[in-house]
Amino acid sequence: MHDLDSPFVRDQLSLRGTRVNGKRTQPDGDYVLYWMQSSHRLQENWALRFAVLEANRLNKPLIIHQGLDPTYQHASDRLHSFILHNARELQSRAQNSGLHYHFVLRRRRDDDRRVVDRLAARAALVITDLFPTCGIAERTHRFAQRVNCRVVAIESHGVVPSGAIKKEEYSARTIRPKLQKLLALALEPVEDRAPRLSVSASLAASLAETMECEPLDLARANLAAEIARSEIDHSVPPVPLVSGYTAARQRLDAFCADGLANYAERRSDPNDDDGSSRLSPYLHFGQIPAAEVARAALASPHSAQAEKFIDELVTWRELSLNFCLRNPHYGTLAALPEWVHKTMASHAGDAREAAYTLEEFENAETHDQLWNAAQRELLLTGVMHNVVRMLWGKHVILWSAHYADALAWLIHLNNKYGLDGRDPSSYGGIQWCFGKLDRPFYNRPVLGLIRPMSLKRAREKWDADRYVARWSGSSASSPARTLA
Repeated sequence: MHDLDSPFVRDQLSLRGTRVNGKRTQPDGDYVLYWMQSSHRLQENWALRFAVLEANRLNKPLIIHQGLDPTYQHASDRLHSFILHNARELQSRAQNSGLHYHFVLRRRRDDDRRVVDRLAARAALVITDLFPTCGIAERTHRFAQRVNCRVVAIESHGVVPSGAIKKEEYSARTIRPKLQKLLALALEPVEDRAPRLSVSASLAASLAETMECEPLDLARANLAAEIARSEIDHSVPPVPLVSGYTAARQRLDAFCADGLANYAERRSDPNDDDGSSRLSPYLHFGQIPAAEVARAALASPHSAQAEKFIDELVTWRELSLNFCLRNPHYGTLAALPEWVHKTMASHAGDAREAAYTLEEFENAETHDQLWNAAQRELLLTGVMHNVVRMLWGKHVILWSAHYADALAWLIHLNNKYGLDGRDPSSYGGIQWCFGKLDRPFYNRPVLGLIRPMSLKRAREKWDADRYVARWSGSSASSPARTLA
């Protein structure tokens, strides 16, 4: 295990971090501030590791600030609940680890939005998370221009440091060998520890005055009531999935003991709840580090069968991270390869089997009950099995009048309802449905050279009727709406 002060850690940080502004560290600052945005954890958090090292170097205490307000896109009871319940566990873990962590909940859209600015005004240095989606990169850039101290962003999302691969990769085939060369080194554990100086009682007491608000007492707060008071979308309810590192680790342990044994076969059955890891919500919110997941799989009794899982966890997940970091157009059709634009242009006028509105897709009101069941799984649970997610995405393309509508609607549905939405892997997966990170196939209507996927063939591969019965409760079909 590497010490936090080791050259190994410094090398890893150099490949994960970037200065967001050209401003200087303020030596008269009262503390180092870590603004937690995407990596909602204390362990194996590279931004926090850098914050601890810098606090020690500057001989300052460390403040960890996390905030939540109602202005993020698709803010809802579902997303708020998952974040807040994890924050409650984080607060307890921080207290036990000698870390000062607080959480500020902004309930109304017109409430003061400058809490972190006021904290930064007293800081020697601000460290935050480097993350390309959820509006975090844009928010960090605006913040860094406003404040008077240096702001550094550190990436903790991937196992392999994202800075080790400088250019955009175009397929799993091209990025896989690069990741494999670096994986063993990146998985080496590091001993985390608290900063040398603790936060004094007087400093802690003065923070509320600085912020001009009281942090949320997560241990005592009625979180359901706090969510109800927030100006967010209350039509998207919380789901039963328990949030937090403890729940994530329990799920990981269960998967390593059972599902990993026959992962290559079981992962393709949407009816098998234990055949896949189901860790994507925890990984998206950074509640569990991907490196810990990989090490657990490799150390399990089924490590010989872990290769396929590691490929999904590292290759495909980090290919999507690379895509979103290196391609500024990741959420638009402009991110697609030239061959996709050509094939879409040549098939734009093709007759569609059906054409639905966004509302009909959202309400699972298509003519195909398997597709409807996939959408209902997302609506009811906040996740969707990856096998049906690919079918779901391909058929929104087939059943939309325009390719641009299909892309915008898939992003909307995934980000609004998915606990793993707004993630690099979500954007990578949705764009894959359009041919990104893939190769041309044979020509066919609507999709052109984009890889096809058939609902009919899916029914031949696994028990679709069982899946439909579980998520639809009915096998009745609704009529297809065709283009006029």
